[in-house]
Amino acid sequence: MSKRESQPDMPMFLASSVHDMKNSISILIGGLERVLGQVTPASFPAYDDVVHMMYETKRINSNLIQLLTLYKVGEDLYPFDPLPQSLDEFALTVMAQHEPLLQSHGVTLELDYDDTAYWQFDEDLVGGVINHAINNAIHYTKDKIKLLIRESEGMLEMRVEDNGAGFPPLMLQEGADAMHGTDFQGGSTGLGIYFSAMVAKMHHRKGRIGGIRLENGGSYGGGCFVLLLP
Repeated sequence: MSKRESQPDMPMFLASSVHDMKNSISILIGGLERVLGQVTPASFPAYDDVVHMMYETKRINSNLIQLLTLYKVGEDLYPFDPLPQSLDEFALTVMAQHEPLLQSHGVTLELDYDDTAYWQFDEDLVGGVINHAINNAIHYTKDKIKLLIRESEGMLEMRVEDNGAGFPPLMLQEGADAMHGTDFQGGSTGLGIYFSAMVAKMHHRKGRIGGIRLENGGSYGGGCFVLLLP
């Protein structure tokens, strides 16, 4: 056997490693959530430290999920499956996933949507995009976040709005660049923006294609992440 034949398939090896790390971190997140559910800031001096650890752990987990999904999509392994979804079930699931972190940060999440409406999209992919946006908003908001879901000009518009300081100009440009396939550099890897843009573009219907936008303003005057689905 030649040296080249004996070497592992590095992309597959890395993807498998990412999958294992993601599973371990998911267990860690569950443990941190149980700890926070059993104590209060007054009774547990390290409460704020545990809250910060949970935020960072969720951010790492989100990045690993995004990397693994990007690999699967690139290798045509991802089972892309857009189905009719209840917006009510989707929004309440998102709320439940973030409730411990919201409570620990003293942040309220307002839901604004038509609870009788349905829309066709891949629930796991879109959920990953919105969860990532809310996790970021929790870190940067003062105390309010809104998830607004509505139909606009024949597209489903999902908006994650906060009352923080808003996106800096460079971040606003990164959002536009991601949709046009432009290389961009910023204070982070840009993974979340790239992943969100890819998920949006995967959704297309009747000649229309999904997209993302980063804005400032919205209901609370802060940052607004916008996902559009045909």
